[in-house]
Amino acid sequence: MGIYGQDWASYQATQPSTSGLSFAFVKVSEGLGYINPKWRQQRDHAKANGLVWGGYCYPHMANDPKAEADFFLKQVAWQPGDVVILDWEGYDDANKGVSQARQLAYKEQWLRYVKTKLPNNPVGMYCNTSYWKTVDTTGFYGDFLWIATGGRKAGDPGIAAPWLFHQYTDRPIDTNYCHLGSLAELRTWALSFASTTPQEDFMTPDEKKWFESWFGQVNAMLWGNKNDLAALQGTVGALTKLIAAADNNLDEATVRAAVKQGVTEALAASTVDVDVTVNDKTQTQD
Repeated sequence: MGIYGQDWASYQATQPSTSGLSFAFVKVSEGLGYINPKWRQQRDHAKANGLVWGGYCYPHMANDPKAEADFFLKQVAWQPGDVVILDWEGYDDANKGVSQARQLAYKEQWLRYVKTKLPNNPVGMYCNTSYWKTVDTTGFYGDFLWIATGGRKAGDPGIAAPWLFHQYTDRPIDTNYCHLGSLAELRTWALSFASTTPQEDFMTPDEKKWFESWFGQVNAMLWGNKNDLAALQGTVGALTKLIAAADNNLDEATVRAAVKQGVTEALAASTVDVDVTVNDKTQTQD
């Protein structure tokens, strides 16, 4: 049981083999200046082959974590289901002089800040068992922990903390194990962070009040007079037609306009008097 993936950087090809893989994590940026020149091709290749994709940031922890996070985040047009990762390790020249206290503070701030920027994506971290046992003192890893060990079998990283991904070898390439049962299960997990009520995110208080009022009127119309089912069907049809016509240009303003126009037109054809309030203007439809 379990599924496998790899992590890729500029050392790998733009289109590595995806045979037997369910996910791929790709280095996007490092510090405040480096961008993996292959990351877009590697991401597109992973997604084209049906893999769950994640992007990671390698930090220079003497820098401001928010500045590095912003540099990393702006490189990607993040989509629902994308996995967001801090590669928390620091053995290179940029980090070996940074105190462990500073490295710990960097991790805490980066993860919390990025989660505020991408609340609808899983945001977690990678580290090895040495960092986990000696540098970390809080046990905080965001939404998931990706742990690295060498010389242990896949799925046995040697830690007590809950983990989701285990990097168990780097030969011939960094290879990882996930204890979930299938690619479909991993994809469901990654997508579970996405908002399930987008209309709540973009409706203003006045628009929400208007929409709730309209639903109340439709409900009364439906149960008060069965003959007015046609009006309700007209509402649905009008909304469907208007929203479909928006095609790829669909946005929040288009949805709001379509809803209001569709409701108004449908109720205008009804035999029941209903008050429709749009943008604080009241019209009586006969």
